[in-house]
Amino acid sequence: MDDWQRKSPLDWETYVNKLVKVVAVEKHEYEGWVLTVDPVSATIVLATFPEKEKGSLSFIMGHAVQKVEILREGDGDMKQRLAHILAPQESQAYSPEELEERKNALKTWLETNHIPVGEQGELGRTLSVAGVLTIEPPYGPEQCSSTNEIILARVQGLLQGYLQQQR
Repeated sequence: MDDWQRKSPLDWETYVNKLVKVVAVEKHEYEGWVLTVDPVSATIVLATFPEKEKGSLSFIMGHAVQKVEILREGDGDMKQRLAHILAPQESQAYSPEELEERKNALKTWLETNHIPVGEQGELGRTLSVAGVLTIEPPYGPEQCSSTNEIILARVQGLLQGYLQQQR
């Protein structure tokens, strides 16, 4: 039995970006590219890319791992592909002028709909709605932040509708 759980994070790091075969309890075998290993539970996160599909992740719990065999080193392309699995999709880049235009249009729309809004921060880039919610650039539903979940959900819904009208 491989003492997988007794390895150190530095040992596990040597498996990252490599194609491996993992033998787990009850003779289950998994094959994939090691994305990461959880340092607390020793759980292995494997990525597979079936025939040009986007890819999928598998989690093999550390306590179930019996043996890990490295099959192949990852090349530069594979390392890049693995690095982008969990990275957020590229957001559209906006110029400072476009961001200012988006902020002003949203602020005007909120005011027109009788929603109290102001600007905050050194540069006034952040919109503050009723003092309980903020909207950061580029001013979409994902950039809303509030400790009040009800207000957050409602403003995000309004913002989603507003952005769909703009298209």
